[in-house]
Amino acid sequence: MIDLRSDTVTQPTAEMRRAMANAIVGDGVIDVDPTVDQLERETAALLGKAAALFMPSGTMANQVGVRTHCERGSEFLCETDCHIYHYEQGAFAQLSGLVARTITGDRGELGVEHLVGTIRPENDHMVRTQLLCLENTHNRWGGRVIPQESIDAACLWAHEHSLKTHLDGARIWNASAATGIDVARMAAPFDSVSVCFSKGLGAPVGSALVGSQAFIDEARRARKLFGGGVRQAGIIAAGALHAIHNHRARLHFDHEAAQQLAYTASHLPALSIRGGRVDTNIVILDIDPMWGTASELQSRLFASGIDCFAIDDQAIRFVTHMNITPEQIQRASCILRDVMAMAGSIH
Repeated sequence: MIDLRSDTVTQPTAEMRRAMANAIVGDGVIDVDPTVDQLERETAALLGKAAALFMPSGTMANQVGVRTHCERGSEFLCETDCHIYHYEQGAFAQLSGLVARTITGDRGELGVEHLVGTIRPENDHMVRTQLLCLENTHNRWGGRVIPQESIDAACLWAHEHSLKTHLDGARIWNASAATGIDVARMAAPFDSVSVCFSKGLGAPVGSALVGSQAFIDEARRARKLFGGGVRQAGIIAAGALHAIHNHRARLHFDHEAAQQLAYTASHLPALSIRGGRVDTNIVILDIDPMWGTASELQSRLFASGIDCFAIDDQAIRFVTHMNITPEQIQRASCILRDVMAMAGSIH
């Protein structure tokens, strides 16, 4: 089975397993786990921020970030298809009493032209708008890299209007690899950034939230509230450390594999690439309804040896990662072509 469901399905390498087995640990809830401390310091330095906080998941990192920036009962702005709104169970409302104002952008990109007029006036009848959230790469737009100049302009607009800014940068490593822009430059316009070590980089567990020291001190309280204080977490932090030391330089291989799969799909009449291009390691294919549904195509692909996700009624997603070989991508391309041909003859 060629598993293209996500880049979170990767298995730790032998070297990563050794690093985890040999990790020096301490009680990170009572005081300090030295390996977690090293990971937090290195992550903060990579992203050009003063401090970082290790978390079990990207959802927790995002939700702690949003909560720390916003007063209870206030509002944040985000793109309609963003992960924070679409895939995190409305945790901002359930856990923190916040409201999300969704704005439809241009293929996942929120430019200043989309943001003007979205801040609520100071009025007893309305919530207060306090935060702008962006996502890079954008998951539901096929791992799209949002142009840096657009991000800079949106964050400048937000700060000029006294809003804080947060980046869901789960796959910022992929965005950096695709553009050559350093992750610190990508993170610079934001007051906080969440990053993931188990997406793309291949660690088994973990994300981090970065920002100013005062912000991270407050975020630590929210992490405790959400149950994210982990004691001898150095065992998993060691996997993340190994990933940022050794796996960032190989991300372009995943991007090349995604391009190969996208090239095959682009020559199949029933399929179209969401957003018209593939920037990184995610390929989302929209399916012409006359050829069937996404769940039908997913089932046919699974029966032929490819595991993927149906993310909408008419869309499937493939994600390339470090455990996928060039031979598997070549075989996956052939399977996709054959399955679509068979589906066409049935429909």
